[in-house]
Amino acid sequence: MQADDDTPFDVHLAFAEHGPALFAFALNGLGDRAEAQDCVQEAFIRAWRSRDSYSSSRGSVRTWLFAIERNLIIDSLRARSRRPVPSDAQKVESSTEAVTEDLLIVERVVLHEALAGLSVEHREVIVAVQLEGMGYQELAEQTGVPVATLRTRMYYGLRSLRTGLEAQTHD
Repeated sequence: MQADDDTPFDVHLAFAEHGPALFAFALNGLGDRAEAQDCVQEAFIRAWRSRDSYSSSRGSVRTWLFAIERNLIIDSLRARSRRPVPSDAQKVESSTEAVTEDLLIVERVVLHEALAGLSVEHREVIVAVQLEGMGYQELAEQTGVPVATLRTRMYYGLRSLRTGLEAQTHD
C-alpha cells in the first residue's frame, strides 16, 4: 500500500485493516450510522482515486485515510448547518443549538484526531489525568511507571498535542 515500495494500493486490505476504526471515528463525529457509513465509503473512493498521490514519507496509510475521513466529516457537519429550517421561533432556537452542537462535534473530532497522533504512552497519561481525572500516583500504581516519568510524558504529550492542534487549525 505504500508508493515507495511500488506496492499498489489494495483497497480490500485497507478496508479490512482500517474500515472499522474509520467507521467508529465517523460515527463518533456524526452520530448517524448511515451518514457514517457514507463517509467511510466516500473516504475509500477518494483514496482509490488518488492512490497515485499517496506517499509513505508523509504518513502511514491509516493516517492518510483518517485525514480524508476527517475532511469528509467536517464537510458533512458543515452541510448540516446550511440546511434550511422553518422560521418558526421555536425551531429557529433549536437550529441554533444544533449548529453549536455540530461545532462541538467538529472540535471533538479534531481533538480525537490530535490525540490519535500521539504516542500510546503520551496519550495514556493525558487521557487518564486530564480527561478521566485520575491522579499521577494512582496512575503510577496502575501502570507501574514512576510518577516523575508520568509527569514528563504529560509535559511532552501536551506539547505535542498543542502542536498538532495548531497544525490542524492552520489546515
